[in-house]
Amino acid sequence: MTAAVSDYITVKALEDGVTIIGLTRGEKTRFHHTEKLDQGEVMIAQFTKHTSAIKIRGKAEIITEHGNLKSE
Repeated sequence: MTAAVSDYITVKALEDGVTIIGLTRGEKTRFHHTEKLDQGEVMIAQFTKHTSAIKIRGKAEIITEHGNLKSE
């Protein structure tokens, strides 16, 4: 089981085809996981010892403990 090193984020797709991409830690940042969401679908993601960043493409609502925002 992978231990979390940070918090969760929630992503709600506001249109079909929103892409969520997990990026690795280390000397070279690489893509390691991709998900596609359709309008209304929700994904809860977590930063781990392997995931240093999450990239979101498309219109989505992003909810974190630091605040909420919308991607365009």
